[in-house]
Amino acid sequence: MFGKSKKNPMRDTAADRVFYILSAILLAILGFVIAYPLYFVVCASISDIFAVMRGETLLGPKDFSIIGYERVFSNPNILNSYRNTIIYTILGTAINIALTMSAGYALSLKFPGRRIFSFLITFTMFFGGGMIPTYFIIKNLGLIDTIWVMILPSACSAYNLIIARTFMQSNIPNELYEAAEIDGCSRLKFFFSIVLPLSTVLLAVMVLFYAVGHWNAYFNAILYLSKRELYPLQLIVREILVLSRVTNEEMKDPESQQVIAQLAEQIKYSLIIVVSLPVLVLYPFLQKYFVRGIMVGSIKG
Repeated sequence: MFGKSKKNPMRDTAADRVFYILSAILLAILGFVIAYPLYFVVCASISDIFAVMRGETLLGPKDFSIIGYERVFSNPNILNSYRNTIIYTILGTAINIALTMSAGYALSLKFPGRRIFSFLITFTMFFGGGMIPTYFIIKNLGLIDTIWVMILPSACSAYNLIIARTFMQSNIPNELYEAAEIDGCSRLKFFFSIVLPLSTVLLAVMVLFYAVGHWNAYFNAILYLSKRELYPLQLIVREILVLSRVTNEEMKDPESQQVIAQLAEQIKYSLIIVVSLPVLVLYPFLQKYFVRGIMVGSIKG
């Protein structure tokens, strides 16, 4: 009687265990397919290029060499463009977060004309003025060849704004403000003291999205920047790769052409690591928030 235990009705069946095993195998294969290219690029960037071309770095680095990194950082434009990209990313992300969170909070409130503002913001996601009108607007505002041309045109994403608004509507009940209002809390104080602390997951996801977007931005630089001292890192990387290819094509000596091609390959692997490293370092710190916030702003039943 007392020594017998009841059979667990939720006990996994043989089919469940087979499903778990197959799922684990499939996820392991997908993880390997995703992670291996990055691992190979890291190995290739610190290996002798001849070992890379012979396929000897498939499992690990071979004949340690950092000539690619030496050539990358010997370029006087690299460090300057790195500094520019860091400035664009930090300043741009700060402005993005300030505008997105404040506007999202405002749209989450009930006030006359809220639906009109929401419609106008959503409208911009599907219809735009085009490249040429946008260029003339930026030119007339005096933003050409300034750091602000890399920040202000993308100061707020309509998509992220809608996510922020929906998150606040779903997770910040109006009763909470009514209770705070009894204690004399204003809307502004409520936003900074209660809304922002309760939106940590949303903030982390927004910081990741905006920061990665600024770090990888290069198209606006092509259109609006002609001063090399303002170039972001991505534009310098593109320039180096293109110039390496052009130089390789213009070389008439076969031996010299082969040497240039090998050096270009080494530089290519090193550049990938140099450009990707900050994002790879940032992501682990935000990963737990990203997983929890992957459904931020979704409709909840």
